[in-house]
Amino acid sequence: MTTVFTHALVGATLIRCLPARWRSPRLYDLAIVGAMAPDLDVLSFRLGIAYADDFGHRGAMHSLLAALLLGLLLALLHAGLRGRAPFRVAWAALFAAVASHGPLDALTNGGEGVAFFWPFSSERFFFPVTPIAVSPIGAHFFSSRGAHTLMSEALWVALPCLLLWLGLHLRDKTKE
Repeated sequence: MTTVFTHALVGATLIRCLPARWRSPRLYDLAIVGAMAPDLDVLSFRLGIAYADDFGHRGAMHSLLAALLLGLLLALLHAGLRGRAPFRVAWAALFAAVASHGPLDALTNGGEGVAFFWPFSSERFFFPVTPIAVSPIGAHFFSSRGAHTLMSEALWVALPCLLLWLGLHLRDKTKE
């Protein structure tokens, strides 16, 4: 899996792509939470659920169906908080933020793959190219392997996100 920091950055970057009139701190917060939420399934280890089970890590919670439903729940929360974005825009953006989690994990070089199509299929997938070092879980993150993961994510995810933010900022400045 990629780290929660990287998932959060991608969720925030997706919101940054929206027009300014629809962006708000609430929408950023919900996208960040949504992008990180699928990894709550690591609790399944504590519950004795096997990694490769449907409800194990990178299983149902990483599916497109879960992203659609969690995106809907977050969009309803956004609407209840009187967010700026129209409901359909918030739902699409929050779905994208949650759904971004699976592809990022499928770019890593370890684990069991991602059950994108659960409940229709329990098959787990990786992309053909897996340039991101898989993150160690728990205290093992604070090791040389964790540092290697952060460097890998910086190159393959954070740098492109930051370049996109810079490009969007420059575009916005030229419109003023």
